[in-house]
Amino acid sequence: MAENKNNKEKPNFGNMRPTLNKGPKINPYWIYGVLIIAFLAINWFTMGSGPVETNWKEVKTTMLANGDIKKITVVNEKEAQIYLKETSYEKYSAKLNTGFTAPAKTGPHFFFTIGSVDSFEKNLQEAQANATEDNKISVEYKTVHNYLGELLNWILPFAIIILIWWWIFKRMSKGSGGGGAGNIFNVGKSQAKVFDKDSRVSTTFKDVAGLAEAKQEVEEIVDFLKSPTKFTKLGGKIPKGALLVGPPGTGKTLLAKAVAGEANVPFFSMSGSDFVEMFVGVGASRVRDLFKQAKEKSPCIVFIDEIDAIGRARGKNPNMGSNDERENTLNQLLTEMDGFDTNSGVIILAATNRADILDRALMRAGRFDRQIHVELPDLNEREEIFNVHLKPIKLSAEVEPAFLAKQTPGFSGADIANVCNESALIAARKNKDIVDKQDFLDAVDRIVGGLEKKNKIISVDEKRRIAYHEAGHATISWLLEYAHPLVKVTIVPRGKALGAAWYLPEERSITTKDQLLDEMCSALGGRAAEQIAFNSISSGAQNDLEKVTKQAYAMVSIFGMSDKVGNISYYDSSGQNEFGFTKPYSEKTAELIDSESKLLIETQYARALKVLTENREGHKKLSELLLEKEVIFSEDLENVFGKRPWGKPLMVAETKKELAAGLLENKEQPAEPVIE
Repeated sequence: MAENKNNKEKPNFGNMRPTLNKGPKINPYWIYGVLIIAFLAINWFTMGSGPVETNWKEVKTTMLANGDIKKITVVNEKEAQIYLKETSYEKYSAKLNTGFTAPAKTGPHFFFTIGSVDSFEKNLQEAQANATEDNKISVEYKTVHNYLGELLNWILPFAIIILIWWWIFKRMSKGSGGGGAGNIFNVGKSQAKVFDKDSRVSTTFKDVAGLAEAKQEVEEIVDFLKSPTKFTKLGGKIPKGALLVGPPGTGKTLLAKAVAGEANVPFFSMSGSDFVEMFVGVGASRVRDLFKQAKEKSPCIVFIDEIDAIGRARGKNPNMGSNDERENTLNQLLTEMDGFDTNSGVIILAATNRADILDRALMRAGRFDRQIHVELPDLNEREEIFNVHLKPIKLSAEVEPAFLAKQTPGFSGADIANVCNESALIAARKNKDIVDKQDFLDAVDRIVGGLEKKNKIISVDEKRRIAYHEAGHATISWLLEYAHPLVKVTIVPRGKALGAAWYLPEERSITTKDQLLDEMCSALGGRAAEQIAFNSISSGAQNDLEKVTKQAYAMVSIFGMSDKVGNISYYDSSGQNEFGFTKPYSEKTAELIDSESKLLIETQYARALKVLTENREGHKKLSELLLEKEVIFSEDLENVFGKRPWGKPLMVAETKKELAAGLLENKEQPAEPVIE
């Protein structure tokens, strides 16, 4: 699944209204800056008339002793302010002349804090005991009211609380925006983004590569909305809902965007997690509001991405604290989709990659009438996707989309887009003007195996063991009929792996028991090679053992490929097991499954030992070559072991042609590999 990146208009799931030419926006922080500057300026120019602080000792020993004081004023019975005589002002100019902080000549010039009025008067009287009556300093008492300060003391705390309350609610309203949720009181409103005639989505079905069947299903829904009489005149009804199911990265959301771009009706888009909130009842309220808006704008389409966030089967949610709230949201969704009240003209689209855990009531006909499977692209679809993503890239003439499609089996549309982007980055890193084939191969290796770590510290003995291990995989995969064809082997560390082998798996619809056994034997080839070459084993085969263990248990308990266990599968593919058993078999059967799985693994391990023992020289030669080159390809294996006796398997169409021509009458395929 891919999107055409060459479009002039790129799809945007945000606000798609045209931008108007508005005047310069005023940042609220500018206002705060202006207020701070004004406050500092006022303080700067008004603090000049303030007296300078002193103490009683200096007043007594210097000012009173020299007769420099004109008068003393006690303000509010706390502070004594000193007024100097005009003739004495110059004496204290060094202390008073401090720029803007200098007090006025009329005074007050100094101040100090008194303990109490009685003690101040006593001290002043003692200090002037020897002075004449004419020279004694008079003391004035006055009370000054700071009305502005008192007012601020009353108002400021309430103002701060109100401002904090307003700021918190403004922040909360931003977090709950969308669908008219302008503040916390509208938290139950729908969070859906609405795309209508004023806000178009530019993605169309032409921008979606591959997935012809899935596109055909959703195109029918769009056709019904455009010309409903074509279907209704025959008595047909359009499906009420369609569920897009598939692995991650296959393009489910992109397909929904294409529906939004093609359909000339309002389109509501939201995620399943948008219904989930910390407040009780919010999810159900948002569901009601969503369908209320949809009914007002019908006919319309509602798209819910990742619906498994709220559609999980009821009673099976491990999150016990949020269980009731999630189930209430699901119950409301079920009622709105097909309840007592009709929803004429509202079509529901949803997407998930976890369809097995959805509630049965949600999946029934009448709610989701269709399940559209969006699977991983096949060979031809991958080529189409490469054609889309290669358009903006400067390519070498040797790069062919068909070749790249063959090198990327199992890749999703998102993976292919990543390959194209990585190849361009790799070419730019090498200062190239164009992107060539090797850059794409390096990009595939980078995505599959991880980044090369050539500076990783590995001892000589470890490197030798890794080489023999990887050569063991390569040898057995080359000599077994149904093992995947090898592309290359490397002992350069990538990601967490110390070595890796790249295979080109066939695109099969079904897998036989012989194919599974050959793959299992090939996976055990690394450990078998260590056992033969070094007479010891290491932890390097952990990933291989994990893979074959899961495969063996699947063959016995899921695929029914064990003679003793029989044709029984204990796997619940629907995920809707209603029984309370922890496992659907007895302890005796469990022991039998364990023994049969172990027997399968041990048999294939013995087979791997046998193959490597009979081809010891070839395996050793391949290992030494891998140590020397660090990377070997299928051509190197062909030089060591010769061509594989099994050619490329015939496709169904080719087989039918040859059967019709009578070319397959005497053609036989060997049942076991011929090992020399």
